[in-house]
Amino acid sequence: MSKIITTPPEGTVELTEAASLVHVLRARARATPDRLVYTFLTDGDGEEEQLTYGQLDARARAVAAWLQRAGARGRRVLLLYPPGLEYNVAFWGCLYAGAVAVPAYPPRLNRSLLRLRSIVADARAGVALTTPAILSRLEQLCEQAPELRALRWGSAAEAGDGDGRDEWEMTDVSAETLAFLQYTSGSTAAPKGVMVTHGNLLRNEELIRRAFGQTEESVIVGWLPVYHDMGLIGNVLQPVYVGARCVLMSPAAFLQRPARWLRAVSRYGATTSGGPNFAYDLCVRKVGEEERAGLDLSRWSVAFNGAEPVRAETLERFAAAFAACGFRREAFRPCYGLAEGTLLVTASAPGRAPSVRDVRRDELERNVAAEASGGEDARRLVGCGAAGDGHEVVVVNPETLRPCAAGEVGEIWVGGPSVAGGYWGRPDETEHTFHARLADAGGGPYLRTGDLGFDAGGELFITGRLKDLIIIRGRNLYAHDVERAAEESHPSLRPGCGAAFSVEEGGEERLVVVQEVERRAGAGHDELIEGVRRALAEEFEVQPGAVVLVKPGGVPKTSSGKVQRRAAREMFLAGQFEPLGLWRAPEVEAAGSHDAEGAGARADAGDVEGCLRAELSARLGIDAARIDADKPVVVYGLDSLQAVELAHSIESRFGVAFTVAELLGGESLSELASRVRRMLAEAAPGGEGEETDAAETHALSHGQEALWFLHRVAPDSAAYNVAAAARVRGPLDAGVLRESFRELVARHPALRTTFEGREGVPVRRVGEHGQLCYEELDAEGLAEA
Repeated sequence: MSKIITTPPEGTVELTEAASLVHVLRARARATPDRLVYTFLTDGDGEEEQLTYGQLDARARAVAAWLQRAGARGRRVLLLYPPGLEYNVAFWGCLYAGAVAVPAYPPRLNRSLLRLRSIVADARAGVALTTPAILSRLEQLCEQAPELRALRWGSAAEAGDGDGRDEWEMTDVSAETLAFLQYTSGSTAAPKGVMVTHGNLLRNEELIRRAFGQTEESVIVGWLPVYHDMGLIGNVLQPVYVGARCVLMSPAAFLQRPARWLRAVSRYGATTSGGPNFAYDLCVRKVGEEERAGLDLSRWSVAFNGAEPVRAETLERFAAAFAACGFRREAFRPCYGLAEGTLLVTASAPGRAPSVRDVRRDELERNVAAEASGGEDARRLVGCGAAGDGHEVVVVNPETLRPCAAGEVGEIWVGGPSVAGGYWGRPDETEHTFHARLADAGGGPYLRTGDLGFDAGGELFITGRLKDLIIIRGRNLYAHDVERAAEESHPSLRPGCGAAFSVEEGGEERLVVVQEVERRAGAGHDELIEGVRRALAEEFEVQPGAVVLVKPGGVPKTSSGKVQRRAAREMFLAGQFEPLGLWRAPEVEAAGSHDAEGAGARADAGDVEGCLRAELSARLGIDAARIDADKPVVVYGLDSLQAVELAHSIESRFGVAFTVAELLGGESLSELASRVRRMLAEAAPGGEGEETDAAETHALSHGQEALWFLHRVAPDSAAYNVAAAARVRGPLDAGVLRESFRELVARHPALRTTFEGREGVPVRRVGEHGQLCYEELDAEGLAEA
C-alpha cells in the first residue's frame, strides 16, 4: 500500500491509500478531472495534443473494456506504438483491464523482426494493441513474422474513443499483481522480460517522488523512449503518481533538433527533465548561440542523468554552455538504476553540485578506489547518491560474496520492494540474479546487478560492468550480439573469433570490434570492414568507433576457447594488435550541425548529388571523393542519430521530407538524389504539385469536419486511407499511365482538394493543380513477398 496526495476541487488535501496505480489515476480523475496530465508535441515544437486526467481515465476504461471483452485479463498484451498519447492510453488501459502490458519497439517493414519475434514467443502474448497505421501493414508484417497471426489485434484509438468505458469492470488489482514485462533492451537474440508488479511500481514511484522532490506543481518534460523503463516510469507514470503535468515529444524529434528539448523546458517551465549522458553532450554540440539566447532554464531544478555512465566532463560542459540561460550546476541529479530494480536505485542529494572523485587508474584496475594526486593518471567518477528509504545497496566481492570495505570496488547488489520479481519464464536465471545471498547468509535476497562500483562516504560511485554489456547513447548492446552480426557480414570472417567492447573516447563510449579473418580471405580488407560497418548500422543503427581485422589466433581467448573481451580491450588501448586492416571513425565533433548544413549550402544548388555528398562528408568527417554514389549510404557508418540529423538537413536545404527509415534502408547516394530531384520537380511552379493563390477555399461539411478531427487526434492513422492494387497483364506504357492519372486529377476537383487550418478553423482548398505522388519501382529483382 502507498500513500498518495490528492487535491479535490474545493482545494482541501486528503491522503488516500492506494493498492495500485489504477487506484491512483481513478482518484485523480475524480478530484481534478480537468487538470492537464499529458501534452504531446506532435512535431517536436508547438503543435500539441493534450489529455486531462478525466479524459485519460475515460479512454483507459474504454480500452480496458475492449481488452476484457477480448479475454485479456491476466494475459500478456503486446503494445506496438510510436511515442504519443495513444501509447499512454493503451498502457493505462492494460493496467485498468488487469492485463500484463508488454511494450515493444514498433516494427519496421524490411527490417529484421528477430527481437520482436523473440518477445512474442517469450511473453506468449495473446492480444496486441497498435496504431491503425501499423494495423494496415499487418499482412506484410505477418509475412516476416508468421507468429503475429496468432494474436488478436486491436487499436487503442478505436477502443479509446468508444462508449465501452461504461462496460469496464474494476479488477482485483493488488500490489502483487503483475503490471508489465520490461524486456531488456540489449540482446536481440534472447531478450528477457523483467516482471514488474503494481507494488514495485508504487514503491519506485515513491522513491522518485522523494528523490526529485516532485509535487502537483511539478512540470516534467521528456523525450525518452516510452517502451523503456526510464521513459515509461519516469515520464508517463510518475506525473500521474504525483498529480503533475508532463510534456512529451518523440526521441526522433529531439535527435533531429536537440534545441527542441531545451525549448520545451523553457516554454513550459519544466522543473524536471533529463536523459542519458549523450543527450547533454548533444545539446552542447548542436544548440548554437542564437538558439541559446531565447532559453530560460532557471526553473529546471532536477536535471537527472542516468542510463549510462555519468561523466564529470559532460556535466561541466553543459553547465558552462547554458549558465547564461539560467541553468544551475546544482540542478544536476546523477542517478543509478536498472530495469531489474523497476527503475531508480540511487540518486544524488538535492541542492548541491554532484560529487566528483579523481581515482588512480592503476589502482582501480586492482579494484581499489585510491584518490589520485596531481600528475597521476586519474579517472574522474561521479557520485550517484544513496539508496532510498526501505531499500539497500551493498557492494560485494563477486568471488567471496562478502561485503567490500569502503573504497573497495565490487559488484553492486540491491535489495528492497522496488526489486522486480524476476525474469518471465526463466526460473534458473531468476534464482541466480534476483535471489543472491551473502556468504554469511545475512540479509537479502539481493538483486545482482552485474555493475561494479564502490561506496565512499555513503555515496555510490559506478566504475564499470561485470557483464559484457556495451552502452552506446543510453542503449544496451550485448557483446555477443554485436560479434554475431559482425562475423555474419562476410564468409571470410571467422565465426566465434571476434571481440566487441567499448572504450572511452572524446568523453563518450565508442564501440570497437576486433575480428579474425580466414587465412584465404575471399575479399579485400576494405571490403570486409565496410561489410562489418554496414551490418552494425543496419541491425543496431550504431556506428563503431573502430574495426580491427587480425589474423587467425589474433583475438585473445581462454584455454577453453572463450573470447577474452577485457583482454582484447586492454590490447586495443595499448596498441598491441597487429592489424591486417584497421578503420577508425573520424573525430567529427567539430563538424556539428552548423558545419554540416553549411557544407550542403556551399554546394551548387543545382547539383543535388553534390549537395548530398557534401552533407554526408561533413557529417561523417570523411573525404567526399571517397564516397561512391552507387553504394548504400549506410556502408559509410551512418547510424540512427546521424540519419536523423541528415534527414533534417535535407529537409531544411531542399524543402522535401525524408524519413530515417529511407536513409537507413539501403538506398545509394544517387538514388537519394534522384528522389530529391523528383520531389522538387513535382513541387515546382508548373509541376504536378503546384497550387496557385487563386485556389478556392470552402467550409467543411459535417463529415469532413469529423474526418479532420479524427486525423488531428491520430495523425498516423491509416483507417480512412483507401488502398488498391491492380495487375496488368501484357505491355504497359508507364508514361501514358502517369498522364492518365494526371488527367484524372485535373478533371475531378475532389482529387485537387486539400485541408488546412486557418486561425484554428479547418478549410477546404481546391487547387488548380493537384499533387500527384507517382513512383515507379522496378520489381524484377524482388522476391514474391
